[in-house]
Parts: sequence; C-alpha cells; structure tokens
Amino acid sequence: MAAPVEAPPAFLTGADDNEKLNQLISFTHSQQAIWFLNAFWELGLDKEAETFWRYVQEMVAIDIENRENGNSLDEVEAHRFLEKLGETLTVLALRANLRKSGALGEKERPKRVPITHYLLYKYADAIDGVDYHQLVNASQGDNSAEIAKAQAMLNEVNAAFQVADQRASEAAHALNEAVSRENAAREREAEAQAAEHEAKVAEAPFKAAQEELEAALADLKAQEDSYNGKTAELKKQSEEGGVVSRNRAKVQLDAHLAEDPLPLRRAKLTLEAARKKAEKARAPFEAATKIAEAARAEASASAQKAASARAAADSAKQAADAALAEAQRQVEEAQAYLDEVKNQPGCAHGAVWWMNRALEERRRYMPSSKGGIVH
Repeated sequence: MAAPVEAPPAFLTGADDNEKLNQLISFTHSQQAIWFLNAFWELGLDKEAETFWRYVQEMVAIDIENRENGNSLDEVEAHRFLEKLGETLTVLALRANLRKSGALGEKERPKRVPITHYLLYKYADAIDGVDYHQLVNASQGDNSAEIAKAQAMLNEVNAAFQVADQRASEAAHALNEAVSRENAAREREAEAQAAEHEAKVAEAPFKAAQEELEAALADLKAQEDSYNGKTAELKKQSEEGGVVSRNRAKVQLDAHLAEDPLPLRRAKLTLEAARKKAEKARAPFEAATKIAEAARAEASASAQKAASARAAADSAKQAADAALAEAQRQVEEAQAYLDEVKNQPGCAHGAVWWMNRALEERRRYMPSSKGGIVH
C-alpha cells in the first residue's frame, strides 16, 4: 500500500532563494507540481493543470524505484521523460537554461532532475512573471490547515480504494477459480453418475438372475426346514405322552418318513450350483458397479466442496463490495469538503484542483449510478 501523502508546508525556510529551491525540489513529484500551480495559478497556469497532472504521471511511471514518493529522476530517466513529452531538449540544455536564470549556480552539478527544473524551463519564458524567485516565495494560500485536512481525507480515500481494489481482485480471482472448479466437479459428477448407471444396467440381468435363484433357494430351505421340523416334532410326540398319542405319532412319523425327500435335496443342490454360477457371472459387473458408485460418491463430495468454495468466494465478493461502498462514501465526503474549501478566500487553487483530480481518478472505479465517471 502506498504511503500517505503529506500536504507540503505553507512556505519554504531556506536562508536564500537557492536554498528554498533546494528545499522545494526535495518534495515529491506531485507536491512540486502543486506548489508550482499554487504559485502561478492566476497567471494562466489554471489552464495547464491537466498538463501538470500528465507530467507527474509520466515521472511516477518512469521512477520505478520510488514511484509517488520520488522527487526526481536520474539523467537517463530524465531523457526518457523528455522523449515521452516529445521534447528535443537534453538535460544539459535544460541545466544551461536554469544556470542562465540563476536557478542553478555555475558550479552546481546535480545528478538528478526534479520536475520543478523542467517546469521552470517550460514556463519561465512562456509566461511573464514565472521565475524561480517568485516560485520559492509564492503564497501557498491562507488555508493551509484546510488543505492539510483535505489531504488527510484524500489519503483515507486512497487507502479505502486500495483495500477495495485488493479485496475485489482477490474476490474476483477466488470466485472465477471456484466457479471453474465447481463446473469441473459437476462435470465429473455427471460423468460418474452416467458410468454408475451404465454399470448398474450391465449388472442388472445377472443381479436379477442371482436374486431369483436366491429366492428359490430360500423357498427350498423353508420347505426343508419345515420337513425337518415336522420330523423332530413327530419324534418327540412318539416318545412322550400316553400310549395312544405315542402310537398315533409313530404312525404319522412313519408316514412322514416314507415320503421321499430326495427330489427336494436334488432341487436344492441344483439351485445352489446355479446360484454359485450366477454369482460368479455377476461378480465382475457387481465390482464395476461398486467402483462406479464410489467414483460417483467421490465426485459428488468434490462437487459439494467446490460449491462451498464458491459460496465462500461469493461472501468475499460481498465484502469487496462493502469495501467499495465505504470508499465511495469517503469520496463523497472528501468532495463535499473540497467544494467548501474551494469557495473560501485565500484558497490554494492548485492544491484543491489536484485533490479534485485525484478524486476524479477514484471515481473511475465507481459505478455511474454512484457518481462514478463513465470511461
């Protein structure tokens, strides 16, 4: 996250104008540009404010090491800056111009180029009244406290939007990834369900045959159990009770045992053999079904997990939307305060314009229904 920007001081404290200029060029790129605009706003630089903004953005883009916190470029970077602006000017020629105006001493050999040096070169001859003496002693407005407060509010806006940007980026990435994973999981689940269905269809006739044989075996076993049970009961009756009842039971037992149980036993053996054969025939299909069921269960679990991840991503998006809403609220608050400051006497017009322009950049992130800028 970028460091908060501080409003520049209301005046420079050097012992002479050259010391004051050295203090000025120690400010950040944007602070130098704002100071310059404040100093010569009434001389026509109000019409150049957008150009100043572009100059600073170019410098910040080139100043890879320090970005917004930088205050100057090295000579190689400065030549790139001049080329970006379509200038045929060299750094040596720029410094020669500054020495001629007195902004640089004859023996000064600076290693870096601040934006103030370029602005003095660009506007000192073009606009009457623009020189470095006026620049370093120029009023920065009578509302330094209000400007500092407005700058603090702008810092809060920037911080809020950085949070919103980060959350929005993370939420969008997470949501896209979650949706992609959920879609893939749903596809795998559908494929697993289809495979499970195919396996069950293939297994079905073998399963039905086995179940039919098992039902027949169960019926035979029930008959056998009934036969054996009746035998045991008649034996018991033939051994207990009175003579008449025992004799009657013996007669019934003899008749019962006279029945041939062999067909029942043969049928049982035949069915048992057929059941084993059917079980063996079904086995690979049954195994395939179990594998397919397990794969479908795993795919369903993955799909559910992916759905939960998507829900979490949706929640993150809602948090990002909330952060953006808070940033939008702070934009409106800062805008209202800037409008108030702008209408006060002794206003530092360059500083107010610059902060308004920064708010305009932030509005580009806002929906048009919330006061955003369509671009």
